[in-house]
Amino acid sequence: MNRAPTIFSFFSGAGFLDLGFEKSGFNVAFVNEYHRPFLETYIHSRKIMGMAEPEYGYHLGDITEFERMTESEHLSKLINKTRRENRLVGFIGGPPCPDFSVGGKNKGHEGENGRLSATYVDLICKQTPDFFLFENVKGLWRTKKHKAFYNLMKEKLHSHNYVTTERLINSIEYGAPQYRERIILIGFKKDLLTKMGIKLEAGQTLTDIFPWEQHLKYHIADINAMPWSEMEPFVENGEREKPDAINEKLTVNFWFEKNDVENHPNGHQHFTPKAGLARFLIIPEGDDSKKSYKRLHRWRPSPTVAYGNNEVHLHPYKARRLSVAEALALQSLPKEFELPQDITLSNAFKTVGNGVPFEASKGIAETILDFMNAGDNSNFEND
Repeated sequence: MNRAPTIFSFFSGAGFLDLGFEKSGFNVAFVNEYHRPFLETYIHSRKIMGMAEPEYGYHLGDITEFERMTESEHLSKLINKTRRENRLVGFIGGPPCPDFSVGGKNKGHEGENGRLSATYVDLICKQTPDFFLFENVKGLWRTKKHKAFYNLMKEKLHSHNYVTTERLINSIEYGAPQYRERIILIGFKKDLLTKMGIKLEAGQTLTDIFPWEQHLKYHIADINAMPWSEMEPFVENGEREKPDAINEKLTVNFWFEKNDVENHPNGHQHFTPKAGLARFLIIPEGDDSKKSYKRLHRWRPSPTVAYGNNEVHLHPYKARRLSVAEALALQSLPKEFELPQDITLSNAFKTVGNGVPFEASKGIAETILDFMNAGDNSNFEND
């Protein structure tokens, strides 16, 4: 490839996934998000980090708008312009997932959010990017009904000349300090693979040759074998020594210190309970066994960063809920990433919890780029 692949991002949120792709060498040129506070956060964070605006700008609106003739033609023009400049086009996106989540609505493809997954696949088939990434919760594989819907989407992609590979990833394997499993589906146009000099043998799938583990920093079996701290009595502002033989870089405490969360611009933003403070004082450090009121342990990874459905995560050694800065740290974002000061707490925690951990997004992006660069790039000239 003679130029960085160009990314069209959908369901962009605050841009965690996009940031991983940009930091890996992709050019994120088009950003689409329907919820204004999320898009405002995306714009704010880029300004703070000194990053240029996307080449084709920000687009506030529902992805279904691209089904309309005017918006569809506008998107096609941007894609055609990119291709005339001899740049590859990629779509990335993680449609809202409550309808497939075990702890969510479980309405599947019939739910309002579930339908957006099908809309995203339809858009890919219509606009035919050279490659795409689809991210969603593992609940999409968990039930027979959801898996059947997922397989139908894949069949449609295959019928439009995409070759796909998929994996259930855990973000902690990429270096994020949390256990977070997600389905990642990646597809490439058949003619792109041909140009790359990649030919699958009889009986061979793309998964057989795609380097999924190339940018893993750790393996889940090794992580689970570490002697992580057990539950311990809560001591407000107390200290605990780090256990031997654990990986400190995967702990809550390491990332709190790495991102200097107490002095971070979002460090003061956290929910203050109207009642129930006494409850905050009795839950042991590391007791994350319940649906809600999970207290993190400073010398362990966090459970999945999720703050919807009344899920409350407590600070390891302070009698309060996590701050926005602490949540950002658990999503492994760079220290300089920040949210606007005027964002509501509900929107702040929603956008943080919905995002793909930065270290995972960067690792996946690097894997895709390595795979594409490993091919015979001489055929990309003068398309």
